[in-house]
Amino acid sequence: MNRIASIVVGALIAFMLASSTLFIIDQRQFAVVYALGEIKEVITEPGLKFKLPPPLQNVVLLDRRVQTLDSPESRPIFTAEKKSLVIDWLVKWRVAEPRQFIRNNGADMRNVENRLSPVVQAAFNEEVTKRTVLAVLSTERDKVMNDVRKRLEDEAKQFGIEILDVRIKRVDFAANITDSVYRRMESERKRVANELRSTGGADGEKIRADADRQREVIVAEAYRDAQKIKGEGDAKASALYADAFGRDPQFAQFYRSLEAYRTSFRNKTDVMVVDPSSDFFKAMRGSGSAGSAAPAPARK
Repeated sequence: MNRIASIVVGALIAFMLASSTLFIIDQRQFAVVYALGEIKEVITEPGLKFKLPPPLQNVVLLDRRVQTLDSPESRPIFTAEKKSLVIDWLVKWRVAEPRQFIRNNGADMRNVENRLSPVVQAAFNEEVTKRTVLAVLSTERDKVMNDVRKRLEDEAKQFGIEILDVRIKRVDFAANITDSVYRRMESERKRVANELRSTGGADGEKIRADADRQREVIVAEAYRDAQKIKGEGDAKASALYADAFGRDPQFAQFYRSLEAYRTSFRNKTDVMVVDPSSDFFKAMRGSGSAGSAAPAPARK
């Protein structure tokens, strides 16, 4: 029984020794091996590794994946025009030199982020103050990010890290000038709208004037054509009258007399006093039916 217990105890001791000397590294990590408080070795290859048991050797694992550093509480940055901008940014980085990283920052990732954040903010301050608002927002936005990245590359070496990317997430005006900017934008839009309205009004007047001119031309041409047609019709009518009256002059004289009388009595209230021996009465006596109508002019 005592022999079995001894075997079990020995196995446990052997397992504890093995667990303290063996460790596993995956592809997402660096392994830094310490020997009596000093860095002895940096292991980058994944797999099962061996070390001496503590306190002779200890192992610290570092994350080798890409890390993201977001901007802290936004602070206003003044442009070359003395306009205040608030910029939100992010930085992509990863551990490049594990020895340098641990010497300057320890094994905690938050230490390097706390030290790197003001460096990034200072780089943005230097780049933005050299440019206008339009350049930061549009024309030189990519150049600002590239210049900040170049500035950080030298600074990052002392931290033992590599800067992979720098991005501007958002650019906005500071709260104290946002209202004035919006008012300026509103006035600018109103000015453009008024210009468009005035241009449209001028074009409308031009179109109406052109339409009136075309109407006058069309009416004049129509009146000219109508007068021409009317003249041709009058000419044909005169020719027909002349031909008809030439065949019977007496009838022509009688017809002209009737036309003259009809023209004289245009209104019902017209009154004419004539001599009974005039041609008018003679014409009316030419037929019995006409004779009965003789008093009619006197009633008018």
